[in-house]
Amino acid sequence: MERAAVFDVDGTLVDTNHLHVTTWWEAFRQAGHRVPMHAVHRAVGLASGDLVARLLGEDRDKEQDAALSAAHKALYGQYFDRLPALPGAGDLLRRLAADGWKVVLATSAGGSELGALRRAIDADDAIDATASADDVDAGKPAPEPVEHALELAGVPAERAVFVGDTVWDMQAGSRAGVRCVGVLCGGLPRADLEEAGAEAVYADPADLLASLHGSPLA
Repeated sequence: MERAAVFDVDGTLVDTNHLHVTTWWEAFRQAGHRVPMHAVHRAVGLASGDLVARLLGEDRDKEQDAALSAAHKALYGQYFDRLPALPGAGDLLRRLAADGWKVVLATSAGGSELGALRRAIDADDAIDATASADDVDAGKPAPEPVEHALELAGVPAERAVFVGDTVWDMQAGSRAGVRCVGVLCGGLPRADLEEAGAEAVYADPADLLASLHGSPLA
């Protein structure tokens, strides 16, 4: 039977979380909001609308949401030509594909941002499909992104593993019924990932690749 290895991208395969923190912080600052960077970091991985709601609250002026998201997108877009893949990212995907796994990306990124991320990873030959923010109604921690990735792979949840770097990833994977693996390269503590549902935690893609035989992706 086929197996699916589903991957988050930002902070998991590409070292972008702190770029997101900085550019969201600047977008909020330009709009007159003082939001601590540590709070932004904890919210990275949510869809844009959910991130704004979490950081500014339900009593905010919701008419500003679209402008905030657009400002973040413009600021972050300045880095598209130099987004850095995390160590071992492309090698890990190619190894899993060679081992017979269907490799699917499940990311809140879409459009040109997703294209920039895939160029950074440089492993299109190993990627079977991508479930992007454009394809689902609800982002992580809802299970829809992971469920859509499994649909694209044609693989049931019990034959899949989801790898991510945030609590939102672990919650989404757990709710979708898949085994979850966490990586620390997004900047969150091991305990937070484990509490949110990670069965195993590794430093980064290179560490997971080196530990593959003893991992849920064995």
